[in-house]
Amino acid sequence: MEPQQPLRVGVLMGGRSSEREVSLASGRQVYYNLDRGRYRGQAVFMDGAGRLWLLPEKLVIQNTCADVEARLEADARRLRYEDLPAEVDLVFNALHGKYGDDGCVQGLLELLDLPYTGSGVLACALSLDKPMAHALLRSAGMEAPPAVIITAADWARDPEACTARVLGALMADGARRLVVLPAREGSSIGVSVVDDVERLDEAVAEALCFDNRALVEAFLDGMEFSVIVTGNGDRLEAFLPTETRTENAFMTYDDKYMPGRSQKITPAEVAPEVLSRLRAEACRVYRELGFAGYGRLDGFLLPDGRVIFTDPNSTSGMSPSSYMFHQAAEAGLTAAALIDRILRLALEAHAAKRGPL
Repeated sequence: MEPQQPLRVGVLMGGRSSEREVSLASGRQVYYNLDRGRYRGQAVFMDGAGRLWLLPEKLVIQNTCADVEARLEADARRLRYEDLPAEVDLVFNALHGKYGDDGCVQGLLELLDLPYTGSGVLACALSLDKPMAHALLRSAGMEAPPAVIITAADWARDPEACTARVLGALMADGARRLVVLPAREGSSIGVSVVDDVERLDEAVAEALCFDNRALVEAFLDGMEFSVIVTGNGDRLEAFLPTETRTENAFMTYDDKYMPGRSQKITPAEVAPEVLSRLRAEACRVYRELGFAGYGRLDGFLLPDGRVIFTDPNSTSGMSPSSYMFHQAAEAGLTAAALIDRILRLALEAHAAKRGPL
């Protein structure tokens, strides 16, 4: 029998979002940890204008997206969207944020008939839009943070009325601190914790720099955790949760990605029965949102025992210090084995779909 040719995997990185540097780090990690016996990697870079480029290895190792973009014309090959299927058999989507894990690129890949890692169009769109994700979880009987949505139009027209709505809905329930964040962002970008209502104006204005809606939530004072789940349908595996600790009021961008800025403890330092509960609840959220392949479910364990998932992610950062690799190691998986699992799950999910994933 002829040996099977390695699958050509396009590792898609960069992108148009505020998380493009995280994406570059994730894509690089995936690219260098592909099982070379099964896969042949091709780095595919999306620039700030949304154009695709095939990268040689000397650009993959560049430090920042700006470094890569400075050399695209000289050292990379421009690729039209419609020509992507001629170059790769499968896409490992390492894009993050808007246009990357919000359903946009997933829709493009569906039109190109290319299988891709992670969830489909609807699940990605729902998960990045926090108000929609929270509404869906509430409809399924799960708890979500008490919150008020402020639109840019309402804020411009009558900020005092918006502030009064926040005070009436959240402070009346006893909240003393507030979290203000864009409706559709990740990596703690545009997030503020407000201890004094006089600072609400500044925090809402910051969040509205990144989206047309700001989400104002009651601050949750508890153990922050993340659970990686892999699988399709009812065949899911939730890894041991990671507990995150920081000296700041929340996990900032630097806390998440700069060495030594926070603690990531895997497994979380709670009783075994609590770990089991967090894993089971994460699988429930994963199913309700219709995730496929893998996802990262972030939330809080409150002192009274309640579990609230605040941020369901249809993808996860995959830099070397990522929660994903901490948790995979606890499950006995190397980085290459985890990436292989995600690719196999993608092929399985796309082989079984009827219409878009």
